[in-house]
Amino acid sequence: MGEAGKTARALLATCLIAGGALAQEYPARPIRLVAPNPAGGATDAIARIVAVKLADTLGTQIVIDNRGGAGGRTRAVNRVPACGM
Repeated sequence: MGEAGKTARALLATCLIAGGALAQEYPARPIRLVAPNPAGGATDAIARIVAVKLADTLGTQIVIDNRGGAGGRTRAVNRVPACGM
């Protein structure tokens, strides 16, 4: 068996071992969609329309998180703790 055969076997073994990690369900909890403006505006309405379509596609709950301020910069309001919600 040549070098290519050994490489192919190693690649196949790696794929079979890693297959179990791919079987995890995603997402395991609700997804938070941050809207950078207060509730009631156009951004909120669009976020809610997108959330309905995402929820249907992903099969999970989408939570709209309206965060006003910071001039609409999501980078300033999107500070989420490392452990999740």
